[in-house]
Amino acid sequence: MSLSKDEKQKIVNTFALHEGDTGSPEVQIAILTEEIAKLSEHLKEHKKDNHSRKGLLQKVGKRRRLIQYLAQNEPERYIPFSKKVKI
Repeated sequence: MSLSKDEKQKIVNTFALHEGDTGSPEVQIAILTEEIAKLSEHLKEHKKDNHSRKGLLQKVGKRRRLIQYLAQNEPERYIPFSKKVKI
C-alpha cells in the first residue's frame, strides 16, 4: 500500500524545486496524492479495513492543508502545480 523507494524517488525528481528537495509542499502533495490513490484502490477490495481507512482520511486532510497553504502563500507556484498534478 505504501510507495516503494523507487516510486517515491521518481515523484521527488519530477516535482523537486531544486536538487535534494524532498520537503517542499509540491513534493509532499504529489507523494500524498499517489499514496491516496493506492489506498483508495486497496479499500475498494477490502471494504472493512477501517485502520487503513483512517490512515487514508488523515492523508487526505494533510494534503488538503498543504494545498491550502500553497494556494494562500505561493499562488504563483500553486497555479502551474495544480494543473500538473490534477488536484
